[in-house]
Amino acid sequence: MKKLSLRTAAAAGAALAVLAPAAACSSKSAGSTGGDAKNAKIAFLMPDIASTRYELYDAPLFKAKMKQLCGGCQVLYQNAGADASKQQQQASSVLAQGAKAIVIDPVDSAAAASIVRMAQSRKVAVIAYDRPIPAAKADFYVSFDNEKIGAMIGQSLVDHLKQAKAKGGILEVNGSPTDAAANLIKKGIHSAVDPSGFKLLAEYDTPGWEPAKAQDWVSGQISKFGGQIAGVVAANDGTGGAGVAAFKAAGKPVPPVTGNDAELAAAQRIVNGDQYNTISKPIKIVAEAAAEAANELVKGEKPKANATLFNTPSQLFTPTVVTRDNIATVLLGPGGALKASQVCTAEYAAGCTQLGIK
Repeated sequence: MKKLSLRTAAAAGAALAVLAPAAACSSKSAGSTGGDAKNAKIAFLMPDIASTRYELYDAPLFKAKMKQLCGGCQVLYQNAGADASKQQQQASSVLAQGAKAIVIDPVDSAAAASIVRMAQSRKVAVIAYDRPIPAAKADFYVSFDNEKIGAMIGQSLVDHLKQAKAKGGILEVNGSPTDAAANLIKKGIHSAVDPSGFKLLAEYDTPGWEPAKAQDWVSGQISKFGGQIAGVVAANDGTGGAGVAAFKAAGKPVPPVTGNDAELAAAQRIVNGDQYNTISKPIKIVAEAAAEAANELVKGEKPKANATLFNTPSQLFTPTVVTRDNIATVLLGPGGALKASQVCTAEYAAGCTQLGIK
């Protein structure tokens, strides 16, 4: 999940000039034909299954958009299962299969630099997706603004604690230390929490974004700090849910806990009052933007950027904070990412009724 906008892509003109001659399958490219672009193989390499979004949303939405843009194109989808070495192997495999562009959400942002270099050495375009790759220059970057995500969830929590006149400090549960997007979220969180007046009791970088590890850490902090914990700022819904579970397992009242990704389970926790917020960043937006960029790159065209970060042409989108106050309209309203029938199962029916969700 980025999981927050370091960009490691080549300057647009220079990178595309290198890619255009051979890799892009473009009617405009030397050694390529329009037929190549119309039948290109596009790799879509996702990082893990701990976040349910990749299997349920990112991959299907990307495939659907690619089919719309290029009916003859083939999407080579792989999920690395949080294994950076496996993702390296998957990248080698799709290149061997003739992929003309790779869209990659890296397991390990540093390790993924070798994937970028390997692909570009074969004149294959690389689009960093959701998480940047700081140590190498991809050709484009598509994401929600991860640093802004961190700032938004952090500030939302701080404002809520101040309004409630809460006493005590904050625990911070960050994402994976090998994920550059997680580092950006972390930076954004600190921009809100550090000047807030609430003491940062402790923070933890969660290896692989694994909820079980986050829960173990939060459990230890509950034992250490007891009733001093006013809130928990967690970098995504998996770690946020882990924080909620830790307090419940300890038999303690659950303080306000943040999240990010608007997963179904998080929406249900918000409806139930167990999780304070999450971030709505409609995956359809980034998945389709990545498909459009990949389609343009294989045709030798230049994707349109709305930002330049670290000399990287990027397309960044602004997310929305979701709490009980707006979940009915943002996530469950017309065009929302979730349906009331999904969220309002028997266990959550009372909360839905209280919020007027039908």
